[in-house]
Amino acid sequence: MAFIIFAISLVFLVLGADWFLRGAEKMGLALGLSPFIVGVTIVAFGTSFPELFTAISAVLAGATEMVVANAVGSNIANILLVVGASAVVGGKLVVTKNLIDVDLPLLMIGTVILIGVVFPWMGEDPILVTRPESIILVLTYVAYLFYGIFHKEEEKEKIDKKLPTRKERRKHIVETIDLEKRPKILLIDWFYLIVGGVALTFSAKYLVESVISISEILNIGVGVISILAVALGTSLPELVVSIKAAFNHKPEVALGNVFGSNVFNSFIVIGIPGLLTDIKLDEPTFAIGLPIMFLATLLFVISGISRRIHNWEGIFYLSLYVIFTGKILGLF
Repeated sequence: MAFIIFAISLVFLVLGADWFLRGAEKMGLALGLSPFIVGVTIVAFGTSFPELFTAISAVLAGATEMVVANAVGSNIANILLVVGASAVVGGKLVVTKNLIDVDLPLLMIGTVILIGVVFPWMGEDPILVTRPESIILVLTYVAYLFYGIFHKEEEKEKIDKKLPTRKERRKHIVETIDLEKRPKILLIDWFYLIVGGVALTFSAKYLVESVISISEILNIGVGVISILAVALGTSLPELVVSIKAAFNHKPEVALGNVFGSNVFNSFIVIGIPGLLTDIKLDEPTFAIGLPIMFLATLLFVISGISRRIHNWEGIFYLSLYVIFTGKILGLF
């Protein structure tokens, strides 16, 4: 039965990601947001909601060790699996936005903050994420989100400074609007956004439950389930959305989705449940997950400095994910 639920959930996950991406991108562009900002905010938030839902459910069930393991495992999967597969499918991911100025440092800073929060300072035993630390994570994400939303206004101000006269600014605005041809938000767009979001959420939920059931049948440990199977299940929306975006030659959405999702996982997926209770950190996540996540993020930053991720880099990322999976499963 668990295998049937897995297959059905996967189908609705693909459909939900397709609907949600269609509605979210249309609305973002209609509001004047760039494709990259759409990926960082709207799309990333929607595709990361399964991780948050899983984390809150784990806290309510008393399995708090799943929270950090899921977030760390998802971040690893987002970089090595999602970016790797997107680069292979897209041939080469090219982003027009200057990632090295803000986005890459934010991703690295977010990873360092997460490691600093979960690190057992002062001989802490068991390893915990406390409520004060969770508040810091949530507030940091709020600041990041506001930057993503209002950064376009800063770009507009820079343009205005280069166009000193009112006539020049008006001419630029008219030309920009005509060039962008912003779409109008229709009722069908709301339908795609809402139905797609619901499909993503519930299909990911049942997918995770089926994966856990299958893992229990195969007698796989709880730590391995949390950092590998559950994380992989909740990262499937990011995988589907980013691959589809890369296939449709929309690299800004593909990579923006990963940036936003990883920051969301680091701050919100751990921060919100941490407001309810202290979050425990299991040994496999601390000993294996955190070092791999830091290494994957560092490699992503290095690749992103050139604003291009080639297909051979994608193959390298996928190979690392296979190695990571084998290591977690104890195959080598």
